[in-house]
Formats: sequence, C-alpha cells, structure tokens
Amino acid sequence: MKKLLAGFWGIPILLLTGCSAVGDKNASQAWIYGAAALLSLVLLIGCCLVVRKNRAWFCLLFSSVLVVNIGYTFLAVSTGLEMALWANRLSYLGSVFLPLSMLMILLRVTNTAYQKWLPRILFAVAVVVFAVAASPGILDIYYKEVSFETVGGVSKLVKVYGPLHPLYLIYLLGYFSAMVTVVIRSHIKKTIDSAVHAVIITIAVFVNIGVWLIEQISHIDFEMLSVSYIISELFLLGVHMVMKENQRLRELVKRVETVHSYPKDAPVVQDAPQTATVEPERLEAFMQGLQRLTPTEKTVYDAYIARATTKEVMEKLGITENTLKYHNRNLYGKLCVSSRKELLEIHKHIRSVQDALEQKT
Repeated sequence: MKKLLAGFWGIPILLLTGCSAVGDKNASQAWIYGAAALLSLVLLIGCCLVVRKNRAWFCLLFSSVLVVNIGYTFLAVSTGLEMALWANRLSYLGSVFLPLSMLMILLRVTNTAYQKWLPRILFAVAVVVFAVAASPGILDIYYKEVSFETVGGVSKLVKVYGPLHPLYLIYLLGYFSAMVTVVIRSHIKKTIDSAVHAVIITIAVFVNIGVWLIEQISHIDFEMLSVSYIISELFLLGVHMVMKENQRLRELVKRVETVHSYPKDAPVVQDAPQTATVEPERLEAFMQGLQRLTPTEKTVYDAYIARATTKEVMEKLGITENTLKYHNRNLYGKLCVSSRKELLEIHKHIRSVQDALEQKT
C-alpha cells in the first residue's frame, strides 16, 4: 500500500527533490504511472460533467485510460508474480476497450454512419481478445512462460511469448487502420465540419500509432502509451465540444430561417417591426466569428453594440485611433462584415429573432 500511495503522489515529490540516482529514476516510473492514473480520474470526472448527451463512449474511453494507468501503477509496485499478473490483466482490460471507444467517438464526431450491430460485434471481439491477453498464469497461449523480477525499484514481468501473442498486435493495427480510414473518408466526403478538425483527429490517432511503434522497436521499459492515451482523449473531447458548439449555431441559424420564413400569400402586418434580411451563411459566419474574438475584440464589439462612439471606445481601452483601426480589421474579418453599420444590422437581426423565439416560448 505504501508503494501504491507513492505511485500516486510521487510526481510532486520528484519535482521538489530534483535529480536523483539511477535506481531512484527507475523507481520514479511508478510515480509517473500513479500521477497519470490520478490525472485520468480527474479527467473522467470532468468528462462526465462536461459531456451531457451521448457520453457513453466518452465515459468508456476515459474509464479505459484510467484502468490502463491503474494497471501500470500496480504492475510497477507489485511484490510478487500473482499481483503482477493481475495488474497486467487490468492494464489489458483498459487497453482492449480503449481503441473500441475511440473508434466509436471518431465515427460520431466525423458524422460517419454505421450499422447498429457494429458496436456489439466490436464489443464481442474485444472480450475475446481480452480473454486471450488475460490468460497468462492460467494458460500458456499468450505467454509461454512468465516470471517476475524487480529492477531499480520497478517490478515487471519477464515474458516468453506464446502462439497467440500476435493477436493483440493485430487487434491494435486493425483499429488504427480503421481510425485512419474514417478520418480520410470523412475529409473526402466532407462529413466533418472543417479541415482543422480532421487534422486534430488525425494527430490524436497518429500519436498513439507513433508511440506504439516506438515501443515495439526500441523496447523502452516505460509505457509511453499511458501518457499518449491522455493526450488523445483530450484531443477528441476538444473536437467534440467545438463541433457541438458549431451544431448549436447551425440550429440557431435554422430557427432564424424559420422565424423569418413567411408564405408568399401571408398578409402583411403594417405594425410589425421590420428587420433587414440576412442570408443564413452570413449569420452562421457571424456567430462562429463571435466565438473566436479575443478579449479586446470582444470589448470593442460590446462597445459598438452599446452604440459607443469611436472616441469613447478609444478612451475605454486607452488606445490610439490607429490601434482601434487594427482591432476593427480583425473584428470585421472574423465576423465577415465590412463596417460597423453592417455589424449592427446583423446584431439587430439576431436580437430580433431571439426576442421572437423567447416570446413564443
């Protein structure tokens, strides 16, 4: 138990104590795994709070990363072969279901259609792969022989691979190939919001592929996947949140179109407030631009909405006219408008629609 607690809290201690002997550096691997497990737990809680809808696969992803890092931590601090084998099984449990959840999230964020039976088939395959990977100590199909040793304060298993050991490697390569295919297809079919999102998702996938290949070639004792998995889940969560916000904006634009779409033969109400017609594309570009404003640009925008004069804006920000012109160029560019007048017209249009929607509800 003392070793396990050291594994969770070792990183702060390591940073405070500075450099140490080689044996201590090897032992610090357990601390790193423990810190990664603690971070994974925090991220799992945060994920459950942030992702409100369709979060089952995200919860499985973040839980899998947590289980993997807990397994690595227990393996590093194991005191005997039996404990090390159970820790190894725990890490494989997370490692088997992690690529499954990652692929399903990729299918969702790239708006890729799939058959309802696909998750069930993949889940069944994952169970089979885990059963084979968890067999050491019971059967000799995955490891022919396995023994326990401690080097530099870190416990590890010494393995002689069995006939079914390549199964897990084939399993991972299959998922990596599927993920790359999904990203490429979504970019070609334009089922993803932007090329930037495709690039971010591609990075998330290739980080794990690259780390896995490095571990296979270099035989590094430290499991770098414990860190790369955390990076990948943060990438995917970030893309999910951005795409969710974009979807919200698109829905608002559709509601704008609905409110301002009248039948040709509808009677004209003379007393109804008139607002300029704004194309849906300009509305969406305007609202997406609002999400990308810097704090200074947002201050300028709010001042213009409040009908502040140029002089008042300069006094409020303490800037010169040239500096304000610089902010105006950036502001107008992001909102896809050419002047303050156009900015105010679109804002007025959006405001009128929002008021109409509030009155309906």
